[in-house]
Amino acid sequence: MWRSCLRLRDPGRRLLNRPAGGPTASVGPGPTHPAPLSRCYFKLKRFYQNVSITQGEGGFEINLDHRKLKTPQAKLFTVPSEALAIAVATEWDSQQDTIKYYTMHLTTLCNTSLDNPTQRNKDQLIQAAVKFLDTDTICYRVEEPETLVELQKNEWDPIIAWAEKRYSMEIGSSTSIMGPSIPAKTREVLVNHLASYNMWALQGIEFIVTQLKSMVLTLGLIDLHLTVEQAVLLSRLEEEYQIQKWGNIEWAHDYELQELRARTAAGALFVHLCSESATVKHKLL
Repeated sequence: MWRSCLRLRDPGRRLLNRPAGGPTASVGPGPTHPAPLSRCYFKLKRFYQNVSITQGEGGFEINLDHRKLKTPQAKLFTVPSEALAIAVATEWDSQQDTIKYYTMHLTTLCNTSLDNPTQRNKDQLIQAAVKFLDTDTICYRVEEPETLVELQKNEWDPIIAWAEKRYSMEIGSSTSIMGPSIPAKTREVLVNHLASYNMWALQGIEFIVTQLKSMVLTLGLIDLHLTVEQAVLLSRLEEEYQIQKWGNIEWAHDYELQELRARTAAGALFVHLCSESATVKHKLL
């Protein structure tokens, strides 16, 4: 009864049933952390006509006309797979009269991977990601109102149960401000799992966790247990509950939701393109 009453009724916000299974152009976005609103208006007039990719010694490069793209630290912008290069080139090609850097999440993630502005190694990236378990959104529960308590239980508990079974670890949840006590064995399992990813993919994983405020939801997303829409709405469960109860601020909440979806989708795509030996099949003319 509770579940049917507490489903998010608006079609655009519904929590869907989960599935089973040479010259250079030194331009581009910087670090991957969410940008404050003041940065969202940073634009540059489009200065190129064509975008192309070429294969070099270090990987695939992006060309803006005849200028090779560079990172903020003036390194040659080179990505490890053709599929990722095409995705980044598409971001640049989709820019209109002005270049809106805040929409170019894949480019930003590549810049972060190439420049490594925080100078962290693989172990440090893994530890940073695992640490998010201590403050994981879906592990913190309210004690009231009862309707929100029930909503959190109905929507979040199945995800935790899936993760515990999938990775053979214990997570749990708590209403304490200190959060649940995460066993050392759970951290060890996650460290070993994340160690199977390369540095680029780990940058993407951390980016997703930062958006969703949840390591568990991130695991569900990159493991294809959740869609981007489901992961985002689950990360915003309390906000969506309040919106459904009190109404939303005209345009503001919808804009925030779409932005979060875009960033999360880009992060998930980045992880998959960096985790696989992605090749592109070209049609014979």
